[in-house]
Amino acid sequence: MHRLSLSFALVLLAPPSVAAAQVNYDTVQIRTVKAAEGVYMLMGSGGNIGVSVGGDGVILVDDQFAPLSDKIKAAIAALGSPIRFLLNTHWHGDHTGGNENFAKSGVVIVAHENVRRRMSVEQFIAAFNQRVPPSPAAALPVVTFTDAVTFYLNGDSIAVFHVAPAHTDGDAIIWFRRANVIHMGDTFFNGRYPLVDLSSGGSIDGMVAAADRVLALADANTKIIPGHGPLGDRAALQTYRAMLSTVRDRIRQAVAAGQTLAQVQAAKPTAEFDAGTECLTPVPPLHEVERGNGGEVPINTKPGAYRSPGRRAGRRGRHPSTATDCRSYYTATRRRRSRPRHSRVRNRSGPVSPRLLIPPRAVNR
Repeated sequence: MHRLSLSFALVLLAPPSVAAAQVNYDTVQIRTVKAAEGVYMLMGSGGNIGVSVGGDGVILVDDQFAPLSDKIKAAIAALGSPIRFLLNTHWHGDHTGGNENFAKSGVVIVAHENVRRRMSVEQFIAAFNQRVPPSPAAALPVVTFTDAVTFYLNGDSIAVFHVAPAHTDGDAIIWFRRANVIHMGDTFFNGRYPLVDLSSGGSIDGMVAAADRVLALADANTKIIPGHGPLGDRAALQTYRAMLSTVRDRIRQAVAAGQTLAQVQAAKPTAEFDAGTECLTPVPPLHEVERGNGGEVPINTKPGAYRSPGRRAGRRGRHPSTATDCRSYYTATRRRRSRPRHSRVRNRSGPVSPRLLIPPRAVNR
């Protein structure tokens, strides 16, 4: 019998081994979405980018992957103004991969102090059984903050504030007050199940708290830029928050009742959310190796779950904005590596949707 521990977190779902595909960055297009006057969202490959444009220059929020830097710069040039500041919402490579390129162009990189700390040394992400090497010195933030910092540019008061550990321990949310736009980074996955990076200090309770904090700031007209997924609003964030808290509370109740993995699977704790929710497709350099479970016990869904209505599932090698089946979660790798050894405790057949990470020590056998 395998019983659940209180040490759990909602993370993205995927089967334990799928062949890697190769992303051709030459084919990636940067799409510009207007969020408000002077504020835009750029979508390409990786985390969504925020852009504030005006007479004082450009403030950029995140920068995806290094091979896309020239395309991102071209998209911004079409909006006008030189780039002055780059804000990182957290340290993951699909949001900071272009840091070095932008820094070499004279852009000042700003982030929470934990972002610089994690980028400065090797990291290990247990959810992917992956070691991430230190970033080059030029890619590191040169200005850091502990709680909050404000930029008074482009006629706006742009508040950047840290939230309690959520997706990671270095998450920052950017609030364009006048424009009424909020960039939440990966504390918000719009229409998708999230990743809570426990290895980077993440917390499911922090994810819910981050949503609550932004909901308190937003009104019916607020546009919310998620880390992944389409441009959202307050209603979309409310839906996301409800999903997070509902699934969290159900699993906690299962833990308190001493239920087994099979019992939790049979209960289908995410059933009502599955139809319109995608699993996030990992992309490099953060997710560049074949997925292992990092010595943890995954509860996996059966193949074919998490399909968005009207989309074809099971297509590998597609960007996460179009991939619709959790089996196609590997869209890119810089180099193929050998498959990691998986924990011997697995369940491939159950229909539970998000994967739960449970430290082996906490599993009763």
